[in-house]
Amino acid sequence: MFSKIIWATDGSESADHALPFAKALATGEGRSLVAVHINEHFAAGRGAGNPVLADEGDVETKIRDQVAQLQADGVEVSFHLVGGPAGHTGHALAEAARELGADTIVVGTRGHALIPGLLIGSVTQRLLHLAHCPVLAVPPGAHP
Repeated sequence: MFSKIIWATDGSESADHALPFAKALATGEGRSLVAVHINEHFAAGRGAGNPVLADEGDVETKIRDQVAQLQADGVEVSFHLVGGPAGHTGHALAEAARELGADTIVVGTRGHALIPGLLIGSVTQRLLHLAHCPVLAVPPGAHP
């Protein structure tokens, strides 16, 4: 049913929690996984071009390490990094999924946001409305 699965990750604990679900969907002949990370940047002002998260380099390194572990586990996986303005992560993920020809997107239900606590889950919420394919939203208590 699903052959190209997107694992949307911001490097958060919630994204990490969604990874086993993405891995399970991507395991098997003819299936592949794409780890997609949106590197958000401030769009204007003095901070133009600077990442929203100060630890962005560490986040990308962590995701690349996770991709390497998946490859070692025999999963056909690649890493897709997308840059974009802050606050448009849902749109960027939906567009990346469309461009990559994804069948489904796996995402955690909580992650980084510009205003933690206020926007929790906003990216997942946007994906549910924007994505061309099914979105598997993995809550914190779910078990694969």
